[in-house]
Amino acid sequence: MQLKNKPINRRKYDATFKADVLKMIANGQSVAYVAQALGISEALIYKWKQRTKGEEKHHSSGQASEMLIENQRLLQRINQLETEREILKKALAIISRQT
Repeated sequence: MQLKNKPINRRKYDATFKADVLKMIANGQSVAYVAQALGISEALIYKWKQRTKGEEKHHSSGQASEMLIENQRLLQRINQLETEREILKKALAIISRQT
């Protein structure tokens, strides 16, 4: 008996379809029900769910670090402006005395 090397046809699902499936689960449908209704495996749904969680974690941690960098930049700018303000106040006091 000879086995033929037959390519496995894998279906590809777009991001919208995946998001809709995950919304169905988030709205209370069981993974088993959604998988059976749509003709996809439960394992695939769980895989999409895990990937989405991982992306959310990565995205939120990236936002936090960006915010920390921005806060640091803004604090430096505040210090610079406060220094400039003090210099201008002293200059104004000197000019006021001379007139």
